[in-house]
Amino acid sequence: MTSLRFRVAGPDDAETVALLHADSWRRHYRGAYSDSFLDGDVVANRRSVWSSRLATPANSMTVVAECDTGPAGFVHVVFDNDDRWGSLVDNLHVIHGRQRTGIGAALLTRTAEAVAERATGKSMYLWVLEQNTAAQQFYRAFDGTCVEKATVSPPGGVRARLNGSPNKLRITWSDSSLLAPATGH
Repeated sequence: MTSLRFRVAGPDDAETVALLHADSWRRHYRGAYSDSFLDGDVVANRRSVWSSRLATPANSMTVVAECDTGPAGFVHVVFDNDDRWGSLVDNLHVIHGRQRTGIGAALLTRTAEAVAERATGKSMYLWVLEQNTAAQQFYRAFDGTCVEKATVSPPGGVRARLNGSPNKLRITWSDSSLLAPATGH
């Protein structure tokens, strides 16, 4: 694998993160999200979201993974998002063609380290689409526990962006420090 670098994203990264996020949704959310949304305004939607998030990262952090050929993935975490479940891993996406190369694992462990260092509690969680079985398998490999099933909220609150009523699963880790490698990086 080529050399990987990790850095905290800033406002200038909004376009790159939005494009990577939109591509990931197009590849993995088809069936749950409407084709008209995925093939239409998903990039504009993600650009708006990431421009806002990266301009004012209130109690959150976005980390971009880069290799010699460009962006390879990103993760976004909201610290202390929920009193019961802890910090929310709101997005973790790896560029198509680079999955199963260790980038996702590195992003997840860096997130766990950040939660252990910056959050008031050690627990963290995320939501994954029920249809995204590959992602579920990845999180289970890191001892994530599925504790809940719920209906997916439509992107931007627009119901027409969903196909029917897809479900999502809450995956939790009660102690994020157990995911972080003991030796550091």
